Amino acid sequence: MEVRSKFQCRDINEKLRKITWRIDNFSTIEDETLYSEDFIVEGNKWRIIIYPKGDFADYLSIYLCVADSSTLPSGWSAYAQFGFAVIDQINRRTSVTQAVATREFTAEEGNGVFGFPSFLPLNELRDPKRGYLFNDACLVEAYFSIDRTKALISHELIVETDSDKHKTEEAICAKADTDNQKTMITKAEELTTPPPTQPSCQDEAIEPEEPTDEDMNTFFTSLESELSCRTVFSREEAKEALAKVEEALNTTPVNFYCFCKSSLRDNKAFKILDSFYCSSTTLTTKQKNVLSAMEQSLHELADRAMKAKRDKDHLTEKESVKLELTLNLDLNLTRYKDVKSEVNRIEENLVALNKQIEEAHKERGKMLAEGKGIFSNSKRIKKELEALGEELAECEADAKVAEKEEKTVDAEWRRIKDFFYSIKPKI
Repeated sequence: MEVRSKFQCRDINEKLRKITWRIDNFSTIEDETLYSEDFIVEGNKWRIIIYPKGDFADYLSIYLCVADSSTLPSGWSAYAQFGFAVIDQINRRTSVTQAVATREFTAEEGNGVFGFPSFLPLNELRDPKRGYLFNDACLVEAYFSIDRTKALISHELIVETDSDKHKTEEAICAKADTDNQKTMITKAEELTTPPPTQPSCQDEAIEPEEPTDEDMNTFFTSLESELSCRTVFSREEAKEALAKVEEALNTTPVNFYCFCKSSLRDNKAFKILDSFYCSSTTLTTKQKNVLSAMEQSLHELADRAMKAKRDKDHLTEKESVKLELTLNLDLNLTRYKDVKSEVNRIEENLVALNKQIEEAHKERGKMLAEGKGIFSNSKRIKKELEALGEELAECEADAKVAEKEEKTVDAEWRRIKDFFYSIKPKI
């Protein structure tokens, strides 16, 4: 069956835009992911992503994403405030909404996707008593704004906002069809001749006079689905189904969730028990109603338990990260104290070295001053030595004369001395 969709985008006011996405033949969708058409706000392209079979456990998942995230320039960012709704087409006020989600999308985030992985349980989505899949059509609405006003989008705004005084065409038609069916059932015993059938809004709006091949295929596919639900199962199948249910109930809610995913839901144990027929053991209508409600409650409890486990595991993970960070912080504090102590020691050494440097500078100054004195004294002595050299030459000449004079004196001295020695015996 071909999946058809209608996409509409309009401004509610100058701040808020509403996007309506109607997806037909929803139960026949085989793709894991559906992408809406792009819508442009302030030059940026956006789109809605839906996981019909769930991206998180058994929940319908809805996200907002930047359509051209792979081509965004570095440093790009855009603020968005948005909310989603899956419309109950029988009673719009019971629509499921998620609102007041704000996000700063950036190019560095890569795929630029943000939203709600656990938007609506799939069993509620498919509940025939609700209007989420009316005539196998799912109506998704998105409310988008780049305004930073807080609480701009709310549940009340979503369920009340519509172009036709807060009632969609799907809601009106669904209500009319439902009322017609209730009227026919309520008054069936009072009527002796059936009244002419009144066409519903859907018939008046889109049904042609002659059925098309697609209309007939849709009708008989739905009929086949209804008839298949009435399959009668044997006692052995019922016992096996009951054993599976008992096995599941003997586990914890979290294990029940995993068991449901792998075994219980695949084998349709509750469906077998509900459809089992035996004159002596057939379940009463009340028991079947209780069984149906219990099945939904068990799956809801299992989903809640699994979510609680994930939340607790997430807390444990965060506490582990916190402990590791705290230990690293303690190590950093200890190391900081050691570094601070070492810095203080080095600063003390620097102070002592500075004193030594000051004293060395003073000693150097004294040495330089003394060197300058020695230099001046040496120049003075050199001049005196040069002057003395000139005098020394004169003294050497005088000394030579004196030496000759000394020899003459010595000779005369010996002659006189000899004379006296010669006359001494005569006196």
